[in-house]
Amino acid sequence: MAWAYFDPEYENLSIRINPPRVSVDNSSCNDCTLVKVDSMNKPGILLEVVQILTDLDLTITKAHISSDGGWFMDAFHVTDQHGRKITDNKTIERIEQALGPKGQAADWIKSWPGERVGLHSVGDYTAVELIGRDRPGLLSEIFAVLADLHFNIIAAEVWTHNRRIACVLYVNDDTTYHAVDDPNRLSVMEEQLKHILGGTEDDEHVARTSFSVGSTHVDRRLHQMLFANRDYEGAGGGNETESHGPFRPRISVDPCEEKEYSIVTVKCQDRPKLMFDIVCTLTDMHYVVFHATISSDGPYASQVIDNSVVNFHAKNTPAPPQK
Repeated sequence: MAWAYFDPEYENLSIRINPPRVSVDNSSCNDCTLVKVDSMNKPGILLEVVQILTDLDLTITKAHISSDGGWFMDAFHVTDQHGRKITDNKTIERIEQALGPKGQAADWIKSWPGERVGLHSVGDYTAVELIGRDRPGLLSEIFAVLADLHFNIIAAEVWTHNRRIACVLYVNDDTTYHAVDDPNRLSVMEEQLKHILGGTEDDEHVARTSFSVGSTHVDRRLHQMLFANRDYEGAGGGNETESHGPFRPRISVDPCEEKEYSIVTVKCQDRPKLMFDIVCTLTDMHYVVFHATISSDGPYASQVIDNSVVNFHAKNTPAPPQK
């Protein structure tokens, strides 16, 4: 019996018929650049767009998001790190290429010069993911173990939250400067690192080590690692008022039963990558943002995200905590 031919490009047919339209407008606003994206809607598209703008070191001061039905229409007000319009032609071209039709192709995504585990400019290496309980001196002990095992540390990205640590290390052999793929050698590394992190076989949330040679966005991966480790559980040390000062975050979740939505409102002190972090969190919790309005009045002002309409899909994922 002969099977019917299936074109592997069929899944990209809708994108080829209706390619994304991207415009970079410097005339509509006096103090920022307006980036508009019109595209076929698909899971995770908002995170992809915000991730690309963040990787280009652009600051999102305002955004209007709408992704009802099969179409995704977003407008982002962006500036550079100095609060100025985007006037560099190369940066504008990168925005158009990354968010436009070329950005939808797998080859372009793999070569995108963002913050990735697998970034070609880093060289030949193995990416090591670690997560466990944080404590003073932990990083020093991790680096000492890798040095004793003759691993060269090229770079590292480390996050800590609620007494947990998540990090991605880029390592290779300290003699050949090539990636290490020997399973015995990696097994010895994993065993020693788990011992330092305090992990046990009975506690999956205490410590974990894994290896990768693929291409993954490092900030996105660190979000996933901490969320999987349930870093949101347990109160952090110190007084919340002292740690946040007058900008203590205010978060509310209001149900909209008529449309089977939840309306999430976030008011907090603005900071770099805030929108990226919020979208990552909602995505990890299996929420889909249908509408949102984001506004920020300055680098030290409050960023308000209101009318964020999300639809809950995963039954076993906890609802966002109200603070």
